Amino acid sequence: MKTQRRYRHAMRLGVVVVAMFGFGYALVPLYNALCDALGINGRMPLVAAETLDAVEPDLSRTVKVEFVTTVNGSAPWDFEAQQASIDVHPGELHTVVFNVTNHGDTAVGQAVPNIAPWNAARHLRKTECFCFNNQPLPSGEVQQMPMRFMIDPALPADVNTVTLSYTFFDVPQVASAR
Repeated sequence: MKTQRRYRHAMRLGVVVVAMFGFGYALVPLYNALCDALGINGRMPLVAAETLDAVEPDLSRTVKVEFVTTVNGSAPWDFEAQQASIDVHPGELHTVVFNVTNHGDTAVGQAVPNIAPWNAARHLRKTECFCFNNQPLPSGEVQQMPMRFMIDPALPADVNTVTLSYTFFDVPQVASAR
């Protein structure tokens, strides 16, 4: 009788451990799906160039757009915007250039954007961005990468500053099979 109770208790604990592992494993995809669906945490639902319709600029309003750049890990790259911030009128098209320098071996990078505050993400419209594709970074070269964007005039009136940050990641290259 006592052995049978211990066996059932061990089985219950085993089920709890498996359930906890499954929940932890599923948490990241669930979080990403939720952020994508709701447009929160600065995640943009579309990561592709947009076609912009003619929009009347709101010249009565100015929004400060800040650019923050980081390189993930210990990649030997310098990555920065040529301008730390710009003031824009919602509805106007602007181009900002980012510079990346590779001080290491030949590599490929991918920039991942994030927008703050969260409610500004759906109002940033990009027509051109280096973040849409992987970027080849030959050793020792400096590349200029443009990002063309517009802030939608429908941006909430209480948002006066939008921070657009990019983290540059090393993209592992798959060795070609011969």
